[in-house]
Amino acid sequence: MKNLALVLVHVATASVLLAVACSQPVKNKLQGKWTSKDGNTKLQISEKNLTMDNDAVIPEYYFLKGDTIYTSYEGHSPYTKFVVQKLESNNLTLVADDSTSMEFSR
Repeated sequence: MKNLALVLVHVATASVLLAVACSQPVKNKLQGKWTSKDGNTKLQISEKNLTMDNDAVIPEYYFLKGDTIYTSYEGHSPYTKFVVQKLESNNLTLVADDSTSMEFSR
């Protein structure tokens, strides 16, 4: 009986670790085409580039550090920061440097 309980604990722990390891990373959830709630801004995030085409279509390189997206034009400083406030499968809320909140949906 003790062995059965010990085996069940190990199987449960292994299944939890496997589920976490196989889950999608945040970067994969971000990738895709997003449209702002008001429809004025379109955001396209690929594996390496981020394009926000409300004024001009200029792809910017980006990288993630924690819950913050850092973008730069062709890798040059200074970086523009966007904090990911909320990320769901069809909803995204970003907060820009000037504390402006932008809501997007797929």
